[in-house]
Amino acid sequence: MQRIKSLMTRQGLKSPPESLSDVGAIESLRVPGKEEFRELREQPSDPQAEQELINSIEQVYFSTDSFDIVKYELEKLPPVLNLQELEEYRDKLKQQQAAELERVTSLQTGLQLAAVICTNGRRHLNIAKEGFTQASLGLLANQRKRQLLIGLLKSLRTIKTLQRTDVRLSEMLEEEDYPGAIQLCLECQKAASTFKHYSCISELNSKLQDTLEQIEEQLDVALSKICKNFDINHYTKVQQAYRLLGKTQTAMDQLHMHFTQAIHNTVFQVVLGYVELCAGNTDTKFQKLQYKDLCTHVTPDSYIPCLADLCKALWEVMLSYYRTMEWHEKHDSEDTTSASEGSNMVGTEETNFDRGYIKKKLEHGLTRIWQDVQLKVKTYLLGTDLSIFKYDDFIFVLDIISRLMQVGEEFCGSKSEVLQESIRKQSVNYFKNYHRTRLDELRMFLENETWELCPVKSNFSILQLHEFKFMEQSRSPSVSPSKQPSSTSSKMVTLFEQYCSGGNPFEIQADHKDDETEDVLASNGYESDEQEKSAYQEYDSDSDVPEELKQDYVDEQTGDAPVKSISRETLKSRKKSDYSLNKVNAPILTNTTLNVIRLVGKYMQMMNILKPIAFDVIHFMSQLFDYYLYAIYTFFGRNDSLESTGLGLSSSRLRTTLNRIQESLIDLEVSADPTATLTAAEERKEKVPSPHLSHLVVLTFGDTLYGLAERVVATESLVFLAEQFEFLQPHLDAVMPAVKKPFLQQFYSQTVSTASELRKPIYWIVAGKAIDYEQMLLLMANVKWDVKEIMSQHNVYVDALLKEFEQFNTRLNEVSKRVRIPLPVSNILWEHCIRLANRTIVEGYANVKKCSNEGRALMQLDFQQFLMKLEKLTDIRPIPDKEFVETYIKAYYLTENDMERWIKEHREYSTKQLTNLVNVCLGSHINKKARQKLLSAIDDIDRPKR
Repeated sequence: MQRIKSLMTRQGLKSPPESLSDVGAIESLRVPGKEEFRELREQPSDPQAEQELINSIEQVYFSTDSFDIVKYELEKLPPVLNLQELEEYRDKLKQQQAAELERVTSLQTGLQLAAVICTNGRRHLNIAKEGFTQASLGLLANQRKRQLLIGLLKSLRTIKTLQRTDVRLSEMLEEEDYPGAIQLCLECQKAASTFKHYSCISELNSKLQDTLEQIEEQLDVALSKICKNFDINHYTKVQQAYRLLGKTQTAMDQLHMHFTQAIHNTVFQVVLGYVELCAGNTDTKFQKLQYKDLCTHVTPDSYIPCLADLCKALWEVMLSYYRTMEWHEKHDSEDTTSASEGSNMVGTEETNFDRGYIKKKLEHGLTRIWQDVQLKVKTYLLGTDLSIFKYDDFIFVLDIISRLMQVGEEFCGSKSEVLQESIRKQSVNYFKNYHRTRLDELRMFLENETWELCPVKSNFSILQLHEFKFMEQSRSPSVSPSKQPSSTSSKMVTLFEQYCSGGNPFEIQADHKDDETEDVLASNGYESDEQEKSAYQEYDSDSDVPEELKQDYVDEQTGDAPVKSISRETLKSRKKSDYSLNKVNAPILTNTTLNVIRLVGKYMQMMNILKPIAFDVIHFMSQLFDYYLYAIYTFFGRNDSLESTGLGLSSSRLRTTLNRIQESLIDLEVSADPTATLTAAEERKEKVPSPHLSHLVVLTFGDTLYGLAERVVATESLVFLAEQFEFLQPHLDAVMPAVKKPFLQQFYSQTVSTASELRKPIYWIVAGKAIDYEQMLLLMANVKWDVKEIMSQHNVYVDALLKEFEQFNTRLNEVSKRVRIPLPVSNILWEHCIRLANRTIVEGYANVKKCSNEGRALMQLDFQQFLMKLEKLTDIRPIPDKEFVETYIKAYYLTENDMERWIKEHREYSTKQLTNLVNVCLGSHINKKARQKLLSAIDDIDRPKR
């Protein structure tokens, strides 16, 4: 504008009009001449070029009105004037002037238009002023008053509605529509704050505040109901209500307080119910007792039902907490999804903070709630002395606690140290007393055992016994035995997942005894045709056998019938040395053996339920086996004369085992020493007196092969028991603590594996008495060995010895009609008898005073005749100690030098036998000095044996 004013000044124009009164001055503007406009029109009309032309005007031209333009231009002229340059400069100035005047003209036109608009506006304003009347103003005032009255009517209607909301709020609370009630109450409060200038609203506002507080109280009560019976719809309403109140964190704090209170109230009411029921009166004194004192009033008869109901109730509380966490996890994910789609960042941050607080609170509450549960159950467990309980009842208690600990592990990953420690102490104490009683019972069983065969089925397995049923159930430990599904899922199902929709893992009392039926005993031990049964009728009619032991067996797992008898052709083709009496190979065991196996099963049940005492239980199990093994050895295998034979019948491992058992388990003292220390008395308390064989068992009759049937049943029952321990080793190893595994390994390698080694010393006693070896020595002593001619007929003692073996074979067959003699047993018996016979033959030859070369040939003839006949009686190959006899006979032909070397190489012969070779064999062929040298060599060999 300043530039325009300056330009107009230079052109002799006035400034732009400031008002409509100045519009006329615009008309006085000097308009350039026609020639100037013609020149301007000839100039380019490019806007950019015009702008550049205007920008090239010197700033001095836009200065104050006192500026002399002509003087300025003249002063700029050079001293020497150039017409052409002056004309060019003049043209430039004219172009600048024309461009600037174009803008001035445009401005002039705009000002003229504005003047016209203003003139018209003033004219219309005067017309409106003249046409406005008092009636119009009155109409407007009435309209305004009408609008105010309509607003007042709306306010009155709103106030009337607010006055009636208390009835609707009560209905909503009765329907447990807490979110709707709170929403309505908040809206009413908001509306009331709008009309607070009315006096009737102040009282209503106070009433709404009281109603809101009442709703919060009822909401807290509704929240507490979640702890015992979680309902999704109910909990959703409660959470929505707390969210409307903006108190989600407060709700979570209150919820945990309610869960803690629910645990306390639940256990107290359950125990109180049983205590009052058993007391038989309505005395209220029990209600005033502390929970710890109340637990001491639970009777033993009601202890297990009360414990089960206690765990049921606590399960419901924990399940409600589990489902509460599930609800929050599900809704958190939904809230996160909806928040990601929204744009309210402030609200999202606040929601995320609440969600994080709730999540941490719930996770922390898991451990806290489980700790409360453990302490309550621990108090209940310690309130009663469990040592008086029966074994099955105690195992049932352990099973409940084990399942509860499983719940705890699934609930919060806890190892339940509180429960484990409390139940471990009681279990160890209970089990020590129980084991001591069982050892005494085992001694009583052993001392009254007549070692008769217990006729079990041929396919008998310890897994068929009720005590070992848990081994099948333990294959899926997360599923309780009573609720185990028929089909195994590839994914492990937790108890919370399994019982989330209904049921209770502690509802097991009803079918606790259902699976105790078992049928593992044969009717007669043969399971074959009538002819084969007849040989066992004597045992079948035994009055000592209960009726249930005589029932036919059907496999519980498959439902199959008993194994059919084998064909007669197969029986005839069997070797004579397998005295099986044409029976299937049913296990050989006694009632005592079965009792020990059942005890082992019970011990393993406790160990499986309470793994922390696994070592103690396995140690006690090993004592059962130790005592049984020691009893068998004491009854049938102890014979000091056995060791003098030098045959190594008892291995060093077996002797070490027997010594260990005797030192650690057997109480050899008749009465306690009053001067003994307390430690010694405690040690004796852990020991058991040595058992004594029943007087009903006779081991002195030759017709029965000196109690061979009883010896077979006893020894083979021990071998069978060892086999069952071998079968259980993987299960025991799995639960044995790592630091205690060497004990288990040593028990199996040093004790269990030695069971079969008892066969040799036990059956050696039979073999030593079954053949009359002394009679054979007497017959051999009557033989004349210094004959002068080669004999073709063997001596009588050979026939007598073979007759003894035939009689032994007959008696063996008779014994096998009472009890099956396994092939290893018959082989050991024959081996022992043959070995003793061969050594008796050598001893007889060693008693010879004079012997010729023909006599030596007679010895060979006798022995070959014995071998030929013996091989028809037995299938044992090679004949035991055959070389022992043959080598001794051949030694009669040795020279002096060969004899000395032979004596040093054959240390298996006695001093007497070697001395006889020197005296009889070489005889007068050597001098006294040479004989003395050989005898000294014999003495050197014998010296280390002394």
